[in-house]
Amino acid sequence: MSSSPVNVPVLRTVQVLGGASGGAHVRSLATGLAARGVRVTVCAPVEAEGEYDFTGAGARFTPDAVSALRAACIEADVVHAHGVRAGMRATLALRGRRIPLVVSWHGGGPGAGRLSLLLERHVARAAAIVLGASSAQVDLARRLGARDARLAAVAVPVPEGPVAVPDPGDPGKVRAELGVVGRPLLIAVGSLVPRRGYSVLLDAARAWRTLDPMPLLVIAGEGPLRAELARRIHLEGLPVRLLGRRRDAARLLAAADVAVLSSRWEARSPLAQEALRVGVPLVATAVGGLAELVGEAGVLVPYGDPEALAAAVSGLLADPDRREALAVAGRAQAGTWPSEDDTVAQVLSVYDELVERRR
Repeated sequence: MSSSPVNVPVLRTVQVLGGASGGAHVRSLATGLAARGVRVTVCAPVEAEGEYDFTGAGARFTPDAVSALRAACIEADVVHAHGVRAGMRATLALRGRRIPLVVSWHGGGPGAGRLSLLLERHVARAAAIVLGASSAQVDLARRLGARDARLAAVAVPVPEGPVAVPDPGDPGKVRAELGVVGRPLLIAVGSLVPRRGYSVLLDAARAWRTLDPMPLLVIAGEGPLRAELARRIHLEGLPVRLLGRRRDAARLLAAADVAVLSSRWEARSPLAQEALRVGVPLVATAVGGLAELVGEAGVLVPYGDPEALAAAVSGLLADPDRREALAVAGRAQAGTWPSEDDTVAQVLSVYDELVERRR
């Protein structure tokens, strides 16, 4: 007598985004979860769907209106919010329902206002589990009252194509497009917002005007500080170019001599991960989770110290052997990080645990 097949219920999850930030991670999760048979709904701004194509990753997409989010959560087994803003929206949508909430923590930087801290505390306490991308974020979530906070590294999606060893002809083409021939290329990537520390980076750029040849710093990103930064660059004659939002930031990075990260807070910086993975020497501020992420494979300087930042970059430009050693160390360090599959497997195990608790 043959046994009847066991019907395993399909796991249903709603991924909530408060903006475009975190979209690459959510797309990676959606792809991996859908491939494992999970029914994924992504609730996010319409522009995020246009940029990351969650539908193409196997998810169902719904706009982030409150009514749409509440409707999407009705049949969910687990709701996963990415960031405090998304966590607050999810908390409101789940009011009166016994559906567990997971929050991936993206806050925790210094200088947060009172309102931000109140929101962070509320979200931390409402979540069944908080996932922090760095130990610092996990510690903060616990201090704010999280019932269960765990370390969950966010893997940077690997672009299609040969990224471990970039095409040797491509960097030269990129440099020619940027007009950087016969001079070093420095790159920073990230939204033009205060926490990125771009004012300090421009202070450091003043010192690079004395170098021969003078390097060019390009900044790929967009945001509310663009006009202010552009004004400074023009008035002070700084060797800096604002590129705006770029879809080929990884390609630009692979062509650079040094990557620079001047933030006052980072958890698990995508720029730092991408730079080490493709072997571009990194100079970064020793904040948040960067020391934990980079180890000995980058040069770390104090935040808010333009002299230290300028000296670290100038030193690397003058020392090709040191740059090569950092390139090798960076690739080795990147090899220790969890893969996208590892990240998806950890998140799925958290979902399974929460669903099991409800049975």
